[in-house]
Amino acid sequence: MTATDRPWKNLETYHVGAYWGARREGPEDCGRRTARLLELLAPCDPFLAHWYKPTRAIKDARKFPLMPPDVPTLAELFRRGVNRERGKPAIEKLGFSVTFGNGGGDYDSSALSILCGCYSEVVPNSCVLSLPTLGRSPNAERVLSAPVLTHAVRSMALAMDPDWAVVMSHAYRDVDDEERTGPRVGWLTYFSKQRGTVPPLPAPVRIEPVEDKGTLTVLTPERFTVANPEHVALVRRVRELLIRAGLIPTRAR
Repeated sequence: MTATDRPWKNLETYHVGAYWGARREGPEDCGRRTARLLELLAPCDPFLAHWYKPTRAIKDARKFPLMPPDVPTLAELFRRGVNRERGKPAIEKLGFSVTFGNGGGDYDSSALSILCGCYSEVVPNSCVLSLPTLGRSPNAERVLSAPVLTHAVRSMALAMDPDWAVVMSHAYRDVDDEERTGPRVGWLTYFSKQRGTVPPLPAPVRIEPVEDKGTLTVLTPERFTVANPEHVALVRRVRELLIRAGLIPTRAR
């Protein structure tokens, strides 16, 4: 599928994604991590402070609140989300998958999709937060800002302990021709300290620690857009410097 085939082709949409390698954890561990994530996200913005259990019907989207977060409830959601082929035993090494939302409507909603407890060497664990759409959501202008998204990435880093995380627009992801399996560089990018030390980066990039977990870089204080050639040039320059520093493996040839 090309960029011109995508439903958001005229709308630059964004997401936050955190990723980590094989880590064997049970439903209770995943529930505890998710409960902490929801607690940390709540003061970030009112739009990210209310979450609900997944339901089959849209009309029921706000019937079953998950806030305040309850570990046994979240653990049960993960337990039910064990990965399996229909009619066959659970595939333990693929962990548990859960997706739930904030009860918003079309273009004005967020969802958290979490794959946790996976210890396969080929499938990464992940926590992905979808975000409202600019021009279609009354909340998007506020949520899609460096301060709110910095809080969101820091929350993921502290709760999920990922190897790396990124805030990226789908439009830039479509035109980025770099290796798709390793760390991506976006508007905001986080690296665990296990990956190495973030080097000095050119202005206006901001670098800040995330407690004792790792380092967050904010490419630009204004909203990153693929329509701005200076933004695209900056993200590519930063990626080159991070590759040289060993935080991103070189692309396989």
